[in-house]
Amino acid sequence: MKLDDLLARRGEWLRGEGPESDIVMSSRIRLARNLADFPFVRLAGEAERRQITERVEAALADSPFSPELLPVRVDALSELDRHFLVERQLISREFGEGQGLRLVFIDRHERFSIMVNEEDHLRIQVMRSGLDLEPAWKLINELDDYLERHLTYAFDEQFGYLTACPTNVGTGMRVSVMLHLPAVVITRQMDQIFRGLEKLELVVRGLFGEGSQAMGDFYQVSNQVSLGRSEQELIAKVGDVIPRIIEYERKAREFLMNESRENLHDRVSRAYGILKTAQTISSEETMHLLSSVRMGVHLGLISGLDTPALNELFLLTQPAHVQKLAGAELDSADRNIERARFLRKRLNTND
Repeated sequence: MKLDDLLARRGEWLRGEGPESDIVMSSRIRLARNLADFPFVRLAGEAERRQITERVEAALADSPFSPELLPVRVDALSELDRHFLVERQLISREFGEGQGLRLVFIDRHERFSIMVNEEDHLRIQVMRSGLDLEPAWKLINELDDYLERHLTYAFDEQFGYLTACPTNVGTGMRVSVMLHLPAVVITRQMDQIFRGLEKLELVVRGLFGEGSQAMGDFYQVSNQVSLGRSEQELIAKVGDVIPRIIEYERKAREFLMNESRENLHDRVSRAYGILKTAQTISSEETMHLLSSVRMGVHLGLISGLDTPALNELFLLTQPAHVQKLAGAELDSADRNIERARFLRKRLNTND
């Protein structure tokens, strides 16, 4: 498998299946791990980074996961390909923009990826479509247990797994759920949800994680600290809150359908019409309009589209994907033209 082969695939988190997949785009669990014999990445020299990489490569070489893995030298990639992997949620923005030797192992079904020499020596992440935290935990636990049998992790009996960032010390776990909340945004309840989550030590981020803005009404909800809590406690903490946010969104959609159905239908229809006819369109506007269309599909206001196809459009219209599909690097104006052309081609086939 080559990197460009991913273009023809619909990754795990885009499947549009799994529990509550009309509102929950994906569930993700990430573990931060460091090797005991080496300094943290920021203090490691190039020779030490190489040794870390070689040890992880050796550990994975004979693993049951190896037939499914694509190893990619991120530091050797073009800027476009690094952005491509960030957009697919396979690496973090910090990892893509980092310095020195960096390697990622990508599962060909995009169920998981393992970043080597990110902020920590290892960042293992597993993704599932919909609200599906327990299966995500099962898979990442298998990956982590296997690696721990072949690598010596930095671990302290009192503090747990030692990490570069203090908020990750302990389990080193970040549990995240990505939700699509357009009706909550329209009815201006998002601030109320933010305040409630802060009290529970949960944080809200945008589509691409830490430091990113919310686009297309997508929000990632995740735990803030991991010290002093077990893996199951963290999963339960996030898992218990998400159904309440889902209920907020469902009630907001019901309210909009009952109180202003014509206005909502008009909003959705206009969004669909622009996407089908635009001659030039930005990534931000595309996300905003696709958000309305996705909600409209689930409310029965638009027919002929399904969730997996719409989820894929959110990804394929991102800047790096537009350029990869076009087979050329494009400036912003040309990307907007190419994005509009792509949308017209995809959406008008449904008529």
